[in-house]
Amino acid sequence: MISTIRQFFEKHVNPVPSSRDSVSEHSLRIATAALLVEMMRADAEITDEEKRTITKTIRTKFELTMEETDSLLKLADDKIWQATGYFEFTSLMNRGFSHEQKIKVIEHLWEVAFADSILDKHEEYMVRKIADLLYVSHKDFIEAKLRVKKKLVSS
Repeated sequence: MISTIRQFFEKHVNPVPSSRDSVSEHSLRIATAALLVEMMRADAEITDEEKRTITKTIRTKFELTMEETDSLLKLADDKIWQATGYFEFTSLMNRGFSHEQKIKVIEHLWEVAFADSILDKHEEYMVRKIADLLYVSHKDFIEAKLRVKKKLVSS
């Protein structure tokens, strides 16, 4: 099982890029999913609402089937346990995402943070840290937070 996962990551997550700056779409998907999974764990209490939020976000953002989403989330979970920090994921995003896509990732992180209706200080710290690693300004960080809060109030 471990060798199968390792082979998958070697093939899809760490492929030899055709140029220095190219990043595979699959690598970006795993990086995004991994940060969302880590966000869910930030407050040490994983709720069903957080799980649903992550699943819905991954399915709609990447247009995946439920089976593909489950597979991606399992791989992301495994990758998080192997990672030494967020830089591994954010560096991929910095090379492969536009500024607007990075802001969208921050919005998704806020959605997970607010999914259980309680914003824990660890969750807010994590979103701030990832925003810094993605070079998202404080203004964009706050605006993303306010957009998510507004969307939650109106739903």
